[in-house]
Amino acid sequence: MHVSHLTLHDFRSYASAEVALEPGATAFIGRNGQGKTNLVEAIDYLSRLSSHRVASDAPLVRAGADQAVVRAAVVRDGRTAVLEVEVNPGRSNRARVNRSPLPRAREIVGLVRTVVFSPEDLVLVKGDPSDRRRFLDDLLVLRAPRLAGVRADYDRVLRQRNSLLKTAGQARRGSSSQEGALATLSVWDDHLTRTGGELLAERIALVDALRPYLARAYQSVARGAGRDDAALEYRPSLELDGARSAGELAAALLAEVERRRGDELDRGVSLVGPHRDDLLLSLGHGAGSDEGADGGPDGEGSPPRLPVKGYASHGESWSFALALRLASYDLLRDDGDDPILILDDVFAELDTERREQLADLVAGAEQVLVTAAVAADVPKALSGVRYLVGGGEVRREP
Repeated sequence: MHVSHLTLHDFRSYASAEVALEPGATAFIGRNGQGKTNLVEAIDYLSRLSSHRVASDAPLVRAGADQAVVRAAVVRDGRTAVLEVEVNPGRSNRARVNRSPLPRAREIVGLVRTVVFSPEDLVLVKGDPSDRRRFLDDLLVLRAPRLAGVRADYDRVLRQRNSLLKTAGQARRGSSSQEGALATLSVWDDHLTRTGGELLAERIALVDALRPYLARAYQSVARGAGRDDAALEYRPSLELDGARSAGELAAALLAEVERRRGDELDRGVSLVGPHRDDLLLSLGHGAGSDEGADGGPDGEGSPPRLPVKGYASHGESWSFALALRLASYDLLRDDGDDPILILDDVFAELDTERREQLADLVAGAEQVLVTAAVAADVPKALSGVRYLVGGGEVRREP
């Protein structure tokens, strides 16, 4: 899979832009603030209807414009499809495939698949649980686009239920009748736990699938690391007691929701469900400290496992974040289709040896898009087409 042509209208800093692309490596070179990242961000947005840089769509639209348009010709198995999204902040986005409108914009998700490496990836290790949940859900949707609907349904139900909890809680504190609100709440309990059970089952299965890829990827990017160093574990907001299927997990969620009904009414917020879960990232020996090296929770004589957040060095944290992205890429590729790799200003963060390691690992991808402020930061393994970005123009280097 690769993008052969990108068209932008009123996207970020570009009133308009036309860029021809090829398989293999393409580098966009330009000083910070010149718009090189905007180009790869647009392609990633087509993949997920979400930006790796900002949480909302409003910053994606050029100042003074009402909407932005991203259009790309995507080549897959020798066939070309033209994908287009209208970005409409505050209103529904619109999507087209080969100029035919889709019923819902989210149906375009997954038609082009991207994996982005960027300096912001450190939030996967050092950030809040919401950052790690977003990482999992984005990867879920790329593997199975139908889950975009499940994810959207869960978020919608959660908002409705939180609003109702707040209303019912206020009624209880005011000693007014809350029977109607509680009756309605039980209906939303069923919706929340049904969609939550499906989302939870998919996340757990994804973590199981990703685990061996992460171990191999970390060994590749962290010098001297072993295959057992890097691990990840899904941490739900309740005890699952062996539940694995969507139905079993929905039943477990419902039981816990009913048990915590009083707490939820007091706080006016849903306390149980996938929106409260986390992904535990850990390292074996070498993570931050040698203390306790003779034994640990994994058994006598085994190296201790320590959470990356709070214990790992900056270098280990950065290697772990890269390994998560590499593992995602390898998992998607083994699903049968090479995703487009985007390396957004990554090489400036790495020493020369790690630059070469990463470049060698990804050079075989069908398409690699690189941004860099300085051409010398791009390793030789990724030498290919180069564009100079500056002054609102994107010019191919002769």
